Amino acid sequence: MAITISQSYWKEHQKIDFKVDNRESFIVVPKQPREDRRWVWRAEFFGAFDSADMALLQKGWYLAYHKCSDMYGCPESIEMFKKFHDTAVESFGFYNRAVMFGFSRGALYAFNYAAKYPDYVSALYLDAPVLDIRSWPGGIGSAKTSPKEWKECMKLYGLNDETAMMFRENPLDKAEIVAKAGIPLIMVIGDADTDVPPSENANIMDKRFRSFGGKVEMITKPGCAHHPHSLKDPSPIVRFIENFAL
Repeated sequence: MAITISQSYWKEHQKIDFKVDNRESFIVVPKQPREDRRWVWRAEFFGAFDSADMALLQKGWYLAYHKCSDMYGCPESIEMFKKFHDTAVESFGFYNRAVMFGFSRGALYAFNYAAKYPDYVSALYLDAPVLDIRSWPGGIGSAKTSPKEWKECMKLYGLNDETAMMFRENPLDKAEIVAKAGIPLIMVIGDADTDVPPSENANIMDKRFRSFGGKVEMITKPGCAHHPHSLKDPSPIVRFIENFAL
């Protein structure tokens, strides 16, 4: 597909800017790219707590981003992601499977994309992940509700206060699909996270993913709240991806 590109720089790396469906999209080019053109796709919050992103960039992985903010991984946003994926593969010759990075609400996009298009995802790294919209932004549990975001989220999913209680299209409900597709999963959480409680999100996913035979690794940061994300030394994340990505 024909696209118009421009070039800039990000942290001294070449950055290719373009649009897909009139949405901001870009690719950061490693200084010594891998021959297989493997890539990391940050679903949201590009550049934030990016120790793992930078470590992989230094190892020759491309970084990519497609802006679908404030859509909470809804079905419409997942189809937007698919168009971006097709563009990345067809126009830039990327490897057909992306490593998806899902930070906080970005996990809704990353995991839902993997569940809908498992053949196009090589691994998942989820950090302090939102895996049930009722937990966040809904606050139907131990977390505080985020009224503005919850209203936006329900509208995008076509829900109301009553139907939201019966919603069964969360990432947690799709653990079997992704696990049985063989997609490896690594999660990093803080055990003091009250914004996105692991007990309502990552811990449930960990248990379900394992029960369906999935490859999963959990890294828990004692005493850590929702922030800061990731690890100062991202070696365990990088090692997991390089060892197990499909």
